[in-house]
Amino acid sequence: MASPDSTVDAVFDAVAATAPEIRAALPGRRVESGTENESGESVLAGDLYADELLGDAITAVDGVGSFVSEEREAAVDAGGAVGSGGDEALAVAIDPLDGSSNLRSNNAMGTVVGVYDAPLPASGRDLVAAGYVLYGPITTMVVADEAGVREEVVTADGDGVDRSVVEADLTLPATPTVYGFGGRVPDWPADFRAYARAIEDDLKLRYGGAMVGDVNQVLTYGGVFAYPALRSAPEGKLRLQFEANPIAYIVERAGGASSDGSGSILDVEPEAVHQRTPVYVGNESLIERLEAAVDAE
Repeated sequence: MASPDSTVDAVFDAVAATAPEIRAALPGRRVESGTENESGESVLAGDLYADELLGDAITAVDGVGSFVSEEREAAVDAGGAVGSGGDEALAVAIDPLDGSSNLRSNNAMGTVVGVYDAPLPASGRDLVAAGYVLYGPITTMVVADEAGVREEVVTADGDGVDRSVVEADLTLPATPTVYGFGGRVPDWPADFRAYARAIEDDLKLRYGGAMVGDVNQVLTYGGVFAYPALRSAPEGKLRLQFEANPIAYIVERAGGASSDGSGSILDVEPEAVHQRTPVYVGNESLIERLEAAVDAE
């Protein structure tokens, strides 16, 4: 069994290796697949392709004991008992193509990865690493682990893939600049609507409909991203295992903060693989203001 550190490295090697292939295949996979995922959302052909490619690559990594994605009902047994410490296997949860609804309009999308040392569903405190690939004008990969957060550019290099570190110690800028909030404004609870109005005079709106792209704006410029609790969906939209935990881990490792409205997302009690949660991430001062606004209602 590989060591946990080498397994984490191998997982992100596998993710990076699939990125050019996923990107190259997207133009021909912009149509509906005719199926729905476990969250009841319509799945595009691109979602299924990315899921299969990443699933094959990650489950082949020595030291990965289980794998689950947004597109699958339950975890896949990849061999090896998953647990804390020692040489036990790790569990990997992914959102294969975050923001895939942007595929038709040719806007940003990405892949989100969480590596846990506990069986899924797991707490965010069980993450040993997390990251995301952003398919923007260039393909980048942000990886967070115990050492910190780094940003890489991923390019196809002959028969392989080149990973070039462009920011070895990525941290949120101290002065926030941007914000991006998901959900329909009429569906926002009154307390969150008041919070949004209070900060919009000081920040620039940057919202593209893909969490990876919006969070990357926050990491680059400072600010806050939110997909809040909604009147029609008090639990929010984003999935804890595949999206919220990994993004919260990255932002917190970069010097920011996360919240589900009352405390760090990493402390949310895991109950189900496809569990949802409200998500608020960004500069600590903005998250503190958010929690105060929500608690005041």
